[in-house]
Parts: sequence; structure tokens; C-alpha cells
Amino acid sequence: MPPLRMLRPGVAAVLVATGLTVVSPTAPAQAADSAPIGFAAVDALGQNGTTGGAGGPTVTATTTAQFLDYIARPGPYVIRVSGTITLPKGNSDGMHNVTSDKTIVGIGANARLVGGGLNIGLPVDDDLTSPPANAVHNVIIRNITLTGASDDLINVQMFTHHVWIDHNDFSNGDDGAVDIKRGSDYVTVSWNRFYDHDKTTLVGHDDDNAAQDAGRLRVTYHHNFFDGSDQRNPRVRFSPLVHVYNNYYDDNSYGIASTMDSGLWVEGNYFYSVNNPGRVNFSGELGRLVQRDNILVACNHPIEERGGVPDPRTYYAYTADPASSVPSVVPAGAGVGKI
Repeated sequence: MPPLRMLRPGVAAVLVATGLTVVSPTAPAQAADSAPIGFAAVDALGQNGTTGGAGGPTVTATTTAQFLDYIARPGPYVIRVSGTITLPKGNSDGMHNVTSDKTIVGIGANARLVGGGLNIGLPVDDDLTSPPANAVHNVIIRNITLTGASDDLINVQMFTHHVWIDHNDFSNGDDGAVDIKRGSDYVTVSWNRFYDHDKTTLVGHDDDNAAQDAGRLRVTYHHNFFDGSDQRNPRVRFSPLVHVYNNYYDDNSYGIASTMDSGLWVEGNYFYSVNNPGRVNFSGELGRLVQRDNILVACNHPIEERGGVPDPRTYYAYTADPASSVPSVVPAGAGVGKI
């Protein structure tokens, strides 16, 4: 297709009709999102959508000790993060457990978690192949910069379900930025900025983990800014449906990879200078991918298509923006300080 003129943030005021709301980059629709769109909003596994710590106490963490105390407590909590909190490496490679029914939200644009990451899920147990009654669930993480972890920035594992990861900045983790694996389910990753990072977001543990992962790992990615994040944006195994819509890809080696019979529905995204925007012939068994209304500019390969994938509307309602608006709307609205 012929090259299209690139719309950079602040160059053009693009009005986008999203349902009944009309917004511009200076007043993005996502500022009004009080609940997730996508799989995190689906009623399933005894959980009605994702509400986080709603109904529990609201506390403010300004120190490492306070933060680690609050995220480990039982019951619902809304945990407000103020300033920079350093997560120690300790004996867990810097990964710190978050319990069920938590909202972790930054105050303003300067809340930061540095040096470690958040683990949302029970300890790894390869013998467990179905969701246990005590699986971690109902967690929201919003408006925080996570950087410099010695492992993952966020790791969702072991049948955790109903997680909403929204309006965060992710960079410079040693492994994944947001990894979702080992039977986790009903997750939405929205309006985040990923930059200065290599292996961005993995869905599915490995090619031999079908016993835990097959039929689960339903994830929605929408309005994320993959800003030079090199690969795994996302890379998927075994999921029956990962929905990737209205994301902005800028200067990536590859965008999306569907493997091990995963089903990906890819629509309304904008790919600029991406070597391989979407792949099904990648590593391991082939995946499945259906694509609709995407725009590719200065890309070396087309999006690979194969097989059939369930329509996401069989699970939830949503309205996709025109792909042409994505290069203006997403960078203006993604990341911290926008809610």
C-alpha cells in the first residue's frame, strides 16, 4: 500500500467517535474509563468484572515498607502510591506478591516502582492444572511507572483471573514487562506505554505448558503504545482468543506472534516501521490470526493470516476507533498522568 502521512502527537487534533462520546487527544476517552473494557470486564469464575479494592479502605504508600505491607494484606484495599518506591531484590529476585482484591494506583504523574516487580499469582506448581479456590483475582494496577526490575515488571501467573493493567509506563525490565501465563485468564491491558524494553508481553508460559494454559489466557490489549519495544507485543501460546485492537506500534522488530494454535483477533491497529507486524509462522506450532482494518506504514512484511478466531463480541461489547486516528490518540492518552 502507498505510504501514509504519519500523524504525530500534537500535530493534528483528531476527533474520534467512540460510542456516544466524542473526544480529542487533549481530552481522551480513556480518562472517563472507570472500569475495564474487554476480558477483565467479563463475568466469569465467580467474579463479576474487575473491581479491585473497591469497598475496602483507601491507604497511601510513601515508603517501601508501607507498600509491601498493603499489597500483602487480605481483603480489598485501594493503595495509592506517592512518589518513588524502591522494591528490594531480597530472596525473590525482586518480585513481590499482590493479593486478591487490590487497586494499586499512582497519585499524579510521578508514582514509580523501581528495582523490582509485582507478582500477581500463587507460587508456581506444575502439577496444578485447574484453577484452585484460592487463585489470586480481582487486581487493578493503574497510573504507575514501573522500571528497572531484575526480573519481570508485572508477572501474572497460576490461574490468576480478572486483572486490569491500565495507563502505566513500562521500561527497562530484565525480562518481561507484562507476562501473563500458567492458566491466568480474563485480563485487560489498556492505554499503557512500553518503551526501552525488549521482551514486552508474553501470553503463555512455554510450548510444553498446554495442561495449564490451553483454553485459558483470554486477554484484551487495546490502546497501548508499543514505543520501540522490540518484540512480544504480544507473543501468544495456547489462548483461544487474544483481542488486539487500536494499539500503536512504532519501530518494533515484530508486533504480534500467534503460536501453538492460539487465536488472535487483530483490528484497527497502526503499525509504523515494524519489520513483521503479525506472525503465525514463528516458533513452535502455527497459530491462528484474523485481521481487520489495520494500517501498515513502512513495514517490511504483511500481517500473516491463518484459520478462524472467535469474534470478541461473543464475550463483550466494545467500539474500535478508526485505525487512522491511532497515531494521534494513543500517544496522547497512553501512559501515566492521563487519568
